[in-house]
Amino acid sequence: MTSMTSEARKNPAIVVGALLAAPFLLFTLLALAPPSHAQETARAKALGARMMCTCGCNQVLTACNHVGCTSSAAMLKELDQRIAGGGSDDLILQSFIQEYGLTVLVDPPKRGFTALVWIAPIVLPFFALYLIWELVRRWRHRAVLSPAGGPPISPELLHRARSESDKDLDE
Repeated sequence: MTSMTSEARKNPAIVVGALLAAPFLLFTLLALAPPSHAQETARAKALGARMMCTCGCNQVLTACNHVGCTSSAAMLKELDQRIAGGGSDDLILQSFIQEYGLTVLVDPPKRGFTALVWIAPIVLPFFALYLIWELVRRWRHRAVLSPAGGPPISPELLHRARSESDKDLDE
């Protein structure tokens, strides 16, 4: 160490060069170091996958691929801060719901009106099939042929018509 200080005293350019190179070296090491954001943790990825980006892209928060999307960047930063704060997953999700509304959730809660959203795709096709079956059944019952109706024919007229038809067959 004493040899270094003696060389630095003899040549001050070494000291100036080291002082100029230190910030560059530090910046390079920071740039090459892997990011240590909370977004990289499994917990942050799981929470981000349960939320939607609010920029209108209708994509999951961690998958928003809009270049320069300020909504997802801000939300991911908030997520980082809340995870670093040590809150539970439910508490973090509730805080996002209070800030952005229920539209921030990928899967809406299964109660109230949103329960209908979960049940309707299952129930409506069965209901439609029942309506079609009932409609066809009614058409089939309506299509039963009934005898032609009309005024009653007297036996004399019926006898006369038969005798005239017999005459036509004999000729």
